[in-house]
Amino acid sequence: MSKERAARRAARQAEQERDRAARERRATRRAARRRVVRRLTPRLPDRRTGRLYPRRTRTQRTAIAVVAVVVVVLIWLNFSDLATRIALTALVALASPALIVLTLDRR
Repeated sequence: MSKERAARRAARQAEQERDRAARERRATRRAARRRVVRRLTPRLPDRRTGRLYPRRTRTQRTAIAVVAVVVVVLIWLNFSDLATRIALTALVALASPALIVLTLDRR
C-alpha cells in the first residue's frame, strides 16, 4: 500500500513540476514579448510640467511676454541715458515675477 502511495505521490509531484516548468516558460516568453513590443513602440517625449495643470495658461504666458517686451521697448525709447535704460530693464526683469504672482494667483 505504501509503495502505491509513494508511486502516486511521485507521479503527482512530477506532474506538478511539469506544470510549474510550463508556467515559467510561458511567463518568460510573455516577458520577452513585452520587452520587444515596448522597444518597438514609439513613445512621445515626456512633456509633463510636474503638475496636473500648468500654473499659467498659454494666453497668460503670451500676455506676460508681450507686456514685458512692450515695457522694455518703451523704456528704451523714452530714456536716453544708457544707465537708466539698463537699470529700468533690470527692474522690469526682477519685479515682473512678483507682480505676476500678485496679479494672477488669485484663485
